[in-house]
Amino acid sequence: MSVRTRIAPAPSGDLHVGNVRTALFSWAYARRHEGRFLLRIEDTDASRVSDEAVEATQEILRWVGLDWDEGPGIDGPYAPYRQSERRAIYEQALETLEARGHAYRCYCTAQELAERNAAARAAGRAPGYDGRCRHLGPDARRAFEAEGRSHVLRFPMPAGQTTWTDLVRGDITIAHDQIPDFALTRSDGGPLYVLAAAVDDVAMKLTHIVRGEDLVAATPRQMAIYAALDYPRESWPQFAHLPLLVGADHKPLSKRNGEVSLRHYRDAGFLPEAMLNYLALLGWSLAPDRELFTIAEMVQAFDLAKVSKNPARFDLKKLEAINGEKIRAMTEAELVVTLQPWMRGAGLSDDVGFLQAAVPLVQSRMVRLTEAPELLRFLLVAEEDFLVVDRELLGEAARPVLDAAIAALEPMPVWSAELAEAALRAALVEGLGLKPRNAFGPVRVAVTGRRISPPLFESLELLGRERSLRRLAQARADIDG
Repeated sequence: MSVRTRIAPAPSGDLHVGNVRTALFSWAYARRHEGRFLLRIEDTDASRVSDEAVEATQEILRWVGLDWDEGPGIDGPYAPYRQSERRAIYEQALETLEARGHAYRCYCTAQELAERNAAARAAGRAPGYDGRCRHLGPDARRAFEAEGRSHVLRFPMPAGQTTWTDLVRGDITIAHDQIPDFALTRSDGGPLYVLAAAVDDVAMKLTHIVRGEDLVAATPRQMAIYAALDYPRESWPQFAHLPLLVGADHKPLSKRNGEVSLRHYRDAGFLPEAMLNYLALLGWSLAPDRELFTIAEMVQAFDLAKVSKNPARFDLKKLEAINGEKIRAMTEAELVVTLQPWMRGAGLSDDVGFLQAAVPLVQSRMVRLTEAPELLRFLLVAEEDFLVVDRELLGEAARPVLDAAIAALEPMPVWSAELAEAALRAALVEGLGLKPRNAFGPVRVAVTGRRISPPLFESLELLGRERSLRRLAQARADIDG
């Protein structure tokens, strides 16, 4: 059987970095084996999932380049791929389970369940459903229904244990006495995750389920459902549970200890190839000494057996370093096109000719695309809007530096980076005896407004003679007050 994998989000907000890492590993495994990758939307809980969130999920997956072979917008043999449109399939499975004695009606209210769980904790017992309704007789059921109580269907976990070979974690055994009878439906009859996922994973002929280790405990439940529905053993998928993602505090990654939204990183100026490269490193590596690779290289080498079992720490600095490397690896023409929407978004010109001249000055200085507009703003704003941000370098000590700089630059016959560098080095380093940092810092701030900018001499050339000298003169005048 050819490999078939899936990502099955329940979109209620922005896609989490953990979701995308799971999608990446699942996608890479399918691509590695020339299989099929599915997108299935788990939207049975209408109160949590919106159409906007479903579209946003697809948009982010498209942005990072994780294309799906079957799913929303790409019909396949097992459509529909939104669980809200598959309810009849789940209802049939529930009828089968109840008819075979593998599901029973539970009339316990949420308050009763909470009270019994609290009592169990107080007595030192593990909380969980206590089987109160497992053996209800017809009279008791009729009495509960006469009270107007709703019910859920629960699965009676059989005695014994479940053992499987996890493709990441190796052999796992979970005793069934650790698993209370679990709900298959909500009180309105709608299916819960454990049932819908179990039914769909087999119905869609999925061969490998890649997901987070937080779902290890769901695996015996799903396998018990497979058996209760008489699904042939060879139709059951294999499981691979990925290591936990943690923040800098080594606790599970969340909004409390790090930004988790993929949309945030897209909007913060990260390249999709950098995101995928970094997410791949959270539990896997191409080689011990390789941190940078293309996604094509990952696909060629990817193996679930080589995924680490240990928690993976999300490190923003490392992500930024990889993003910077990916930016530097782009051709100048590619970077020009990539930067155009960022320049427009900042209210600046996206002129191709200007960017072609400016990109070589900033490409090696960026770790995020959002830095380009700020690095180049001084070249594009009207003079009346030019703002000196790091004004502390333009104090009294800058007076002789600016005087010498203006005197050196004014007579230049041709305005070029090479001549500007020679003139300023002669006037400031040799003439005033200053170290380059002290010599060029005030000039840099006077013409760019910031301590950190594109290379000074190339910036002077792009800014032009008139604007450069005007800004130097204004900085000098500001010192005099």
